[in-house]
Amino acid sequence: MPAKSRSGARVKLNSMSLTEEDYKEIAKKHKPKSNIFGNCLKAFLVGGLICLIGQCIQQLFMTFGGMTSREASSPTVAVLIIISVILTSFGVYDKIAQWAGAGTAVPVTGFANSMCSSALESKAEGLVLGVGANMFKLAGSVIVFGVVAAFLIGVVHVIFGLGGSH
Repeated sequence: MPAKSRSGARVKLNSMSLTEEDYKEIAKKHKPKSNIFGNCLKAFLVGGLICLIGQCIQQLFMTFGGMTSREASSPTVAVLIIISVILTSFGVYDKIAQWAGAGTAVPVTGFANSMCSSALESKAEGLVLGVGANMFKLAGSVIVFGVVAAFLIGVVHVIFGLGGSH
């Protein structure tokens, strides 16, 4: 018969009776140690490298395309998204993300990676009900919150007259 914990819950694991406290103690011993400083450093370096690559691409558009900084912004984002999707398709982006953690999730490339990953995972279900439906499960919430945030910023902009005249 399983042992009772302080809360009265019965815990049974592989025909071995443990109290809740014993289980927590065993789990704590086997939990991998987290290197917070190292993880933050890797995320910072990889996120910064992605942004540096984006800046270099933008500079190429400005130098060889004769674009202004503002004009080069959209094609720069498009190129970063394409690079992210290609790397995701070959399984490279996920390996980088596993090592770097949040550094790959923050830039626009992380969003493209998550969209592409969802599409690849559900391609066997068909284009419409598989790829189309599942790809936007994540994107839907991001788009909704992005639109709401943009609306609220716009309201603040109008109320306080920020940004000068246009």
